Amino acid sequence: MIRRRGFGLRPRLLAALVFTSAVTLAVAALALLPPLQNKLTDQAAKDLENATTADAPLFDRDIRVSLKRSLDERKTPEERLSDLGRDIASRAFRLRLRTDARVIVASSVPDALPIFDTSVAGSGIPRNEILSAISNPVARTIRGDNQVIVVQPIDVPDSLALNRLRVAPTDRTDLSGDFLLVTQKPLTDVSTAVRQVRNAFAAAAAVGLLVAVLLGIALATGIGRRLARLRAAAVRVAEEGTDAPTPRDDGRDEVGDLARALATMQRELRRQESARRAFVATASHELRTPLTSLQGTIELLEEDLRHGDLDQEDARLQVLGAQRELRRLARLASELLDLSRLDADVSLRAEPVELGELCRAVAAEFELRAAEGDVDLEVPAPPGPCWGRGDPSAVARVVRILLDNALRHAPGSSTVRVLPAYHGENATVGVEDDGPGVIPDDRERIFERFERGSAPSGESGFGLGLAIGRELARKMGGELRLTDAPSGASFVLELPIELPAGSHPEPQAAPTPYMS
Repeated sequence: MIRRRGFGLRPRLLAALVFTSAVTLAVAALALLPPLQNKLTDQAAKDLENATTADAPLFDRDIRVSLKRSLDERKTPEERLSDLGRDIASRAFRLRLRTDARVIVASSVPDALPIFDTSVAGSGIPRNEILSAISNPVARTIRGDNQVIVVQPIDVPDSLALNRLRVAPTDRTDLSGDFLLVTQKPLTDVSTAVRQVRNAFAAAAAVGLLVAVLLGIALATGIGRRLARLRAAAVRVAEEGTDAPTPRDDGRDEVGDLARALATMQRELRRQESARRAFVATASHELRTPLTSLQGTIELLEEDLRHGDLDQEDARLQVLGAQRELRRLARLASELLDLSRLDADVSLRAEPVELGELCRAVAAEFELRAAEGDVDLEVPAPPGPCWGRGDPSAVARVVRILLDNALRHAPGSSTVRVLPAYHGENATVGVEDDGPGVIPDDRERIFERFERGSAPSGESGFGLGLAIGRELARKMGGELRLTDAPSGASFVLELPIELPAGSHPEPQAAPTPYMS
């Protein structure tokens, strides 16, 4: 029984999603909110300073015009002061509407009353800031106490004889010095904007976290249920074997891919189990006959030797039969060894192989067997060397498989031909026989493991040879296939052409008739 340890996948997915969302929102808040106050304050101060600087020449012009007109009309100082305040009022209110700031026009004389002030509340003017700006012309923009003050001098020429505009000593308003344009703006709107942004961000963060939680629950629940179904299917396979129901998930994501991979694995396990059972059944049947025959032969020989009445001719026949069964057992052992090497994915060499010489050497191994079956074994020499790329031992093994298959199915007084040649982009080895051939339904089935053709033959096999031959051919980058032939069977091994270093291909004759 598979037991789950620790936290499940669902709470971990949910926690990861919520944690990621919370960290993202926290980083965004730290990156946005603290600098926002300073940026808005800097922008408000800059805007007020630009507006004050831009309007200072306009106030200068209006003051000049007003003072000159007052002098020309020979008015009293009080009348001149009243006219000056009235003339600059319009300009001051326009500046106030544009900047939403308090506008003050005052004299640079200390303790003098302002000439004009847009504040109807009559609050005190910021004298300390004004004096600081007068003493330090560089620092004309002062920030403090949640407000911004900008002081801009208005230079009125002395030719206007401003000293003669001095009013009675009892009045603290003085026109004898330079004029100053002062704008004062509170930053409460900046604080309000920052507070609104902070509240909006907090609300958005709360909504985002809630959505993340809901989506995390839905996502984790869905994935958890799908994985639980796959886990249950895997447990059933472990408990019931490969005949358990195949897991299914139609999702186009990683979980769906996992389900399809599990289904493919189960089908492959089912196929391998079926092949294993077929192999056990076939091997049991095939091994029982030669082993029984060998056991009977040895028992008969032992009995004849014990009684001393050995019939040499009969003993010779029994030994020949035993040798034939031993060859069958040796062939099975060789095929199983090749199969184990293929399944172990043993790497093969890739080098030029001269197929003509190799085919003649392999055919020589089967001359005695061919003679015993009254079969002619022909290896026509190609017009020149026939080079292919592969592992020499693997190529020889494939040719042996094809020759063994041909000799087992070839009738007496027939011919088996081994034909090396070039064909297109490939170097090929064809093996033809005059046997019963392969029926159409078996053309591909005979290349599967533990599968044999349906046509009757003089000898049985284990259905491994052609499967091993095709797998070896494909591991060398080639192919083993069954081609059309007028009679019998025709198998072709195809390999890529590779010439030895320093050699050149020689002209070849047209492909032999076994080529498709």
